[in-house]
Amino acid sequence: MLQTFADHANPAQGPARLAALRTALAAQGLAGFIIPRADAHQGEYVSARDARLEWLTGFTGSAGFCIVLPDIAGVFIDGRYRAQVKTQVDLAHFTPVPWPYTKPGPWIAAHLPQGQIGFDPWLHTAEEVAAIEKSLEDRPVTLTPTTNFIDTIWHGQPSPPMGQAFVYPDALAGKTSAEKRSALAADLTSAGHTAAIITLPDSLCWLLNIRGADVARNPILHGFAVLHSDARVTLYADPAKFDAATKAHLGPHVTLRPATAFIPALRTLQGPVRVDRATAPLAVTLELIDAGIEIAPGDDPCRLPKACKTDAEIAATRTAHLRDGAAMVEFLTWLNATAPQGGLSEIDVVTQLESFRRATNQLHDISFETICGAGPHGAIMHYRVTETTNRPITLGELLLVDSGAQYIDGTTDITRTMAIGPVPDGAATAYTLVLQGMIAISRARWPRGATGRDLDPLARAPLWMAGMDFDHGTGHGVGAFLSVHEGPQRISRMSEVPLLPGMILSNEPGYYREGAFGIRLENLIVVEPAPKLADDRDQLQFETITFVPFDRHLIDTAMLSPGERAWTNTYHAQVAQNLSDRLSDAARAWLTLATAPL
Repeated sequence: MLQTFADHANPAQGPARLAALRTALAAQGLAGFIIPRADAHQGEYVSARDARLEWLTGFTGSAGFCIVLPDIAGVFIDGRYRAQVKTQVDLAHFTPVPWPYTKPGPWIAAHLPQGQIGFDPWLHTAEEVAAIEKSLEDRPVTLTPTTNFIDTIWHGQPSPPMGQAFVYPDALAGKTSAEKRSALAADLTSAGHTAAIITLPDSLCWLLNIRGADVARNPILHGFAVLHSDARVTLYADPAKFDAATKAHLGPHVTLRPATAFIPALRTLQGPVRVDRATAPLAVTLELIDAGIEIAPGDDPCRLPKACKTDAEIAATRTAHLRDGAAMVEFLTWLNATAPQGGLSEIDVVTQLESFRRATNQLHDISFETICGAGPHGAIMHYRVTETTNRPITLGELLLVDSGAQYIDGTTDITRTMAIGPVPDGAATAYTLVLQGMIAISRARWPRGATGRDLDPLARAPLWMAGMDFDHGTGHGVGAFLSVHEGPQRISRMSEVPLLPGMILSNEPGYYREGAFGIRLENLIVVEPAPKLADDRDQLQFETITFVPFDRHLIDTAMLSPGERAWTNTYHAQVAQNLSDRLSDAARAWLTLATAPL
């Protein structure tokens, strides 16, 4: 399904909306306001109602924020969006700011001599606000919790989402909700905590073995919950989202109350109450402090157990990836036959790929808006084609396709880059370096306790040796029929979370030559115990669960070491073995050639 700009997100409206915001701020004596890409649940993907950053600036990326001051409006974007932001915002009124290299506190200090900056405490975490305040502590600049001024000037703002909740089968989850609640409650009791506040939608859905439909592409439910130390849960969400079957599934120890009851209920709790300063909105902390309730800072109790998948979740996810791999091979067979004839556009590719997934008759939804970048569009890391930007796919260029699916038995995310006809100059070398980085991660063994930061250089080393790199993380966590981007696990320079058995992550190094092409290769991998070797050390390794061939035309085999060549041939043999019986005759014939030994 093609993403296009809705009227409320028209970048041409940015200057007028920016002026209206500054007028509203000045009327309240404020010098600025912070607009994050976030909702009250700190979700990466937000509903139409919560797309405030997009409404103001036109920027559609999945991460970033805007700080509006009297004379400058900075749009903070990470390396994935440095090219994209320049095409989406009015650069005469909005200034792109490279983040996190430039942090918000020092930037504010450089552009605002004094004054108060407003922020909505429901859209920022305690850690986030504290970090900015610390960098401003020697300046006459303060952050002030306020109403959300975007909401006051956004006429026609969409209503809150009302997607229906539904049951996620215990057989796929591997544990019942009661078992999860009991285990987490025991941890709370051991820590001396009376309750934990749960604000992340995927945590809530995981804990209760339910799913929802409040955010496109993500089967999550908007709501809040209080997990009590006796294993009871009070769920605060609109009761209209729950049918009789889902209410019955929740059982007698889960109480459903309207979302409007959440704030009053916070003020009645007995402490100490666990609150995750890194994920819960600051407003939760402020309400508890105002009510005199003791707060115990600590991690969301669901995040780590959710990240470490059960055997049932991993088995189901493997099945989903075989189904999705077959759909991808059917798509690549079609692309190989059709693209050289000409006449295809990026939109045609997006539409056709989704049709192959829908032909499985088991597709719940795609897992994010498909990234399909031809030629120079491939260098825009998270490019989304629109009717305005759609371009033809021509011979002599690369096509980068990053896509995924939501099946009830698993979430997929895969990227492949293909040559359309002749290979562009420099593309095969860059592609092979990226492939070498992916292979290094795939083959890695490491001691238990190592983090994603420790493994990240393995994916970059081949590129570094050639003076190249990529400006995004090497891998993100992936949920089990949940969010395609899941924390806390990552393979990234910034990740200090130890990798543990059962965690599912992506493995996706890349290279992007602005104005020419982009290359990214992505498989999903699962952390598992490694067989013991000579000195019997406790080590971990990855299992690859994505099975789709690489483009042989882009592999410079002379650059591969014997081990890298053997890995590629073994992987391709596994692709053929796992998928051949799932394919049409034409796709099976194409796959035989695509997976022939190098």
